[in-house]
Amino acid sequence: MKNNKNKSKFFYGWLIVVGCMLIQAVPYTLASNIQPAFTNYVTSGEGFTYTQFSLIFTIGTIVSALCSPFIGKLYSHPKANIKLLYVLGVVLVGISFSAMSLAGGNIFAYYALSILVQIGCAIISAIGVPTLINSWFVENKGIAMGLAFSGSGLGNMVLQQFAGKWLSNPTIGYKGAYLRFGILAIVVALPVALFIMRFPKSKAELELNKPKKSKNKSSEGSSWGYTFAEVSKIKYFWIFAASFIFIGLYVGGMALQFLPYLQTLEQNGMFVFGSALVASVFGLFSVFGNICGGVFFDKLGITKSLLLAGLLVISSGFSLIFVDQLNILGFVFAACLGISLYSYIMGPSYMTGALFGNKEFGTILGIVQIFFAIGFGLGSTLFGLIVDKSGFTTGWISTIIYAVIGYSGLLYSTSSIIKMKKNNDVYKAKQSA
Repeated sequence: MKNNKNKSKFFYGWLIVVGCMLIQAVPYTLASNIQPAFTNYVTSGEGFTYTQFSLIFTIGTIVSALCSPFIGKLYSHPKANIKLLYVLGVVLVGISFSAMSLAGGNIFAYYALSILVQIGCAIISAIGVPTLINSWFVENKGIAMGLAFSGSGLGNMVLQQFAGKWLSNPTIGYKGAYLRFGILAIVVALPVALFIMRFPKSKAELELNKPKKSKNKSSEGSSWGYTFAEVSKIKYFWIFAASFIFIGLYVGGMALQFLPYLQTLEQNGMFVFGSALVASVFGLFSVFGNICGGVFFDKLGITKSLLLAGLLVISSGFSLIFVDQLNILGFVFAACLGISLYSYIMGPSYMTGALFGNKEFGTILGIVQIFFAIGFGLGSTLFGLIVDKSGFTTGWISTIIYAVIGYSGLLYSTSSIIKMKKNNDVYKAKQSA
């Protein structure tokens, strides 16, 4: 009996967090952070321009964003088979990434395979991870989400080292690296999909994660919030959502293209520390940013947290502009951008809940994510066009401008919404007095 009681005290949700970390560490990291490392090698090997190859990020992101509502419906179906969905997603990412080794000089093959990779990534990461964490965690949801997403930083630190070695090795090259990484994604993530991922079987499982004091508490505030119909009439909401287009634009340029830039400097003898090392440092600080993002929002508040993130991103942009003259700025860039990651990884979901409540949280967040996806999808392509015509310095200046516009819009809209909510609370208090 004692053994059964001890076993029952284990909360399976924490194993789900471990599974999510592994998903973020390998298949997600391949799709989001490792793919840009191939840019220089593929463009020089196959004769593509930066603009042509950068379209793989744009096309893949936009198509996966359009598929996200359908994927969400699959997860919300009463008879959803989460293991089947995760197996499908893992196979799509792994096989499609490996198949890029066979694409050769056919740029349209890269586009098609990128679409499949990003759809698979949406199934197992963008939609899958938040759905799982929300289904398992009532208490400690922020900590669980932060830990789950920190897997991408941990994976980035390790996989960037492999990318640097494999891509620079003539006997492996970008074709061999594509094949190896795709196989690695399947080897790591398929067992997770088959043996770890599942929804809670009963409410009793969820009770194991509740402190004794909170088990008897009612959750009156859990249903507070606006409907989407109400939110759509608030002009500040649309400023808030539209600001994420500019956040996506700078992320699509800065986060995806810094590695090809540093590789170019390295090849020309203008960067001595190694691009793969900077990428690993970025991964280390992104772990910190993901885990501590919720703490920043809770302790500093939304506006101060956004201001901090904006200053960090601007510092990152200036570091890239002058890194060829002062190489140590490569690590300043990695630290600043890595820490600021919380603003666009967990920021949209945190701020949507805090500002608009939980009543139609999923619907409102979905709209916000579409705006970000548009910016992110276009960001890499626009950056490529600018680099092809005017060089990297102009490209980094453009990302700084996007960041200034994006964070200014977020600061204005969030502070206005917070003020509006306070005024509404005062009015309601007077009415009830």
